[in-house]
Amino acid sequence: MKHLLATAISSALLLTACSEPQTTTTNTQTEQTATAAQVQPANPLFVKSALQYETPDFNAIKDEHFMPAFNKGMTEQMAEVQAIINNSAKPDFSNTIVALEKSGELLTRTRSIFYNLAGSDSNPARREIQKELAPKMAAHNDNIFLNKALFEKVAAIHAESDTLALSAEETRLLDVYYKRFVRAGAQLNEEQKQQIRDINTKHSSLTTQFSQNLLALTKSNVVLVADKAQLEGLPAGQIEQLANAATEAGHPGQYLIKITNTTRQPILAALKNRELREKVWRASAERALSGENSNREIVAELAQLRAQKAKLLGYDSWAAFGLESQMAKKPEAVFDMFASMIPALMQNVNAEAAAIQAKIDASGEQFKLQPWDWLFYAEQVRKDKYNLDENAVKEYFEFNRVLEDGVFFTMNRLYGITFKPRNDLPVYHPDVKAYELFDADGKSLAIFFADYFAREGKRGGAWMSSFVKQSGLKEQKPVVVNVMNIQKGASGEPTLISYDEATTIFHELGHGLHGMFSNVKYPTLSGTSVSRDFVEFPSTFEEDWAMYPEVIANYAKHHETGEPIPDELLTKVIQSRSFNQGFDTLEYVAAALLDMEWHSLPADAPLQDIEKFEQQALTKHGVNVPFIPPRYKSAFFSHSMGGGYSAGYYAYMWSEILAADAFAYVQEQGGLTRKMGDKYRKEILEVGNSRDLMESFKAFRGQEPDTSALLKRRGLKATVQ
Repeated sequence: MKHLLATAISSALLLTACSEPQTTTTNTQTEQTATAAQVQPANPLFVKSALQYETPDFNAIKDEHFMPAFNKGMTEQMAEVQAIINNSAKPDFSNTIVALEKSGELLTRTRSIFYNLAGSDSNPARREIQKELAPKMAAHNDNIFLNKALFEKVAAIHAESDTLALSAEETRLLDVYYKRFVRAGAQLNEEQKQQIRDINTKHSSLTTQFSQNLLALTKSNVVLVADKAQLEGLPAGQIEQLANAATEAGHPGQYLIKITNTTRQPILAALKNRELREKVWRASAERALSGENSNREIVAELAQLRAQKAKLLGYDSWAAFGLESQMAKKPEAVFDMFASMIPALMQNVNAEAAAIQAKIDASGEQFKLQPWDWLFYAEQVRKDKYNLDENAVKEYFEFNRVLEDGVFFTMNRLYGITFKPRNDLPVYHPDVKAYELFDADGKSLAIFFADYFAREGKRGGAWMSSFVKQSGLKEQKPVVVNVMNIQKGASGEPTLISYDEATTIFHELGHGLHGMFSNVKYPTLSGTSVSRDFVEFPSTFEEDWAMYPEVIANYAKHHETGEPIPDELLTKVIQSRSFNQGFDTLEYVAAALLDMEWHSLPADAPLQDIEKFEQQALTKHGVNVPFIPPRYKSAFFSHSMGGGYSAGYYAYMWSEILAADAFAYVQEQGGLTRKMGDKYRKEILEVGNSRDLMESFKAFRGQEPDTSALLKRRGLKATVQ
């Protein structure tokens, strides 16, 4: 794989911001039992939900239930862990590893529900709980994975694994547990373990504060416009949406522009007023750098803490530590991948910039291209080249039709599955819809929650997560959620979305099916519990079906007339996908390199000035282009600083190679057929992390991935090395 990735990949890549909420993969703590007054007998979290597949009863769960459940859950798990340690029998797979898998039932249930709600439906009470939990959860995790007596039992079993009659999945689970203990610091001395504990406690609090600062800014960091004339270029429906948003926020008679998750702001493609464009861009690019919600110092401290922890664990950097457990294995593989791209990438960028500057000059303006100009003039160049009006395209992408006649239709054709509404199940917000997933034979597989619309209290981006993970051991079927931030249409109007948003719905359901099709015994190995540079493969694989002829003919229809999208317009949409690829790729590559550079710092490096560090890091790799900033800047780079993708944002590109090769193979074998869908489901989606991930890919594809499919799809040629 490393050799393949070293070939020139100069493709552009449209990325979806997607990851599970950070705290679903982290940790626990060691608090004493809550007092009798705190433990409320009526707490619905204390028992499994009686609803189908243990679906949370959102009607019964209140914010005051969470802390008692966390406290009781942590105490129960520590008692279970202590029982494993105290067991006088010789440690074996059943009395140690399986016992660990079964431990912490209440804590797991509470954590899954709480952190999903904290990300998708936050409120002041939940944010306070997060702050209180952060150090406690970190301490609880350390008390398990830094426990010497427990590790000795795990290590003894691991040392004898070759002589034990374990199944392949059991061997995999044992290896995962052993490495988890080692990577947590179980082999360190007591002084070093205490240092790890201190770092983990502080790190947990800082990542929580980082995320909460950004969540607070989704409400306060907006652009208010008093004069409607400044909104020239926007369609009437969008202007009405901005007016409604202002009224809801207490500013009647004005227009409120919300800042979306990335540095790029889609509204800049249509706004004619250059002064307003700059104001919107600065609100995006300079967020979280000052004021009470500043992340400036937090970013620098997080990078330093991670480097210090890596050194304690015997690694040169956090990147070296993090990538050891990924498919990439070493930071050098990632840097090599991007280095091979940059020369051709910059040629594309320079050509695009020249075309945009020429458009500016032709308009009679006398200024040099700035970042707030790119999208607006790129759209003018796009119209010249393809005569494509994005608003006209949206007329054929009505949200419900995309979801039901596009995404659900495709999954039915590929896997035989059916999504049936479950209006009887409680939801945590009126915008959320519940579905039950049925297999081709009518067997019920999972519960799926669809939470697609933007609102206050929801963090930015798009992601998949689980309320209940699949587990044969615990006889649990999955309860999965997809979350996005699509702006709903004005009252009484349909919600029309962009083609990119349509592909993101496909993408996120790819993650969702990875969780819902899971068919393994042990929860630690189920669903999306795979490496970061593999987890985006199943989701990216599903994206390309959005433009598959049979699929798009079924859902791309005018929202008023029902007429299919005209062939001429569809051809323009397809051709225009290669447009602006230099910009799209560079903003991603710059962010990925920024993430890698932050986490390549040595432990003795001083605290960094984040703006200076960004400039130096981008210049080092030849990607410091002022008018194309990174997709995320450090102060609001949730993947890297607040989420689970530290030294891992490169994973989208790595996974794209797997996805492109797999999709090309499916087309060679007949395309949208049950035969190929069933094979992909069996070899990729059902097995989770129960076997080596490259072996899973080869079981489906028949060989290791090749970059040629990606290059062909992007209309590029591989460079001879």
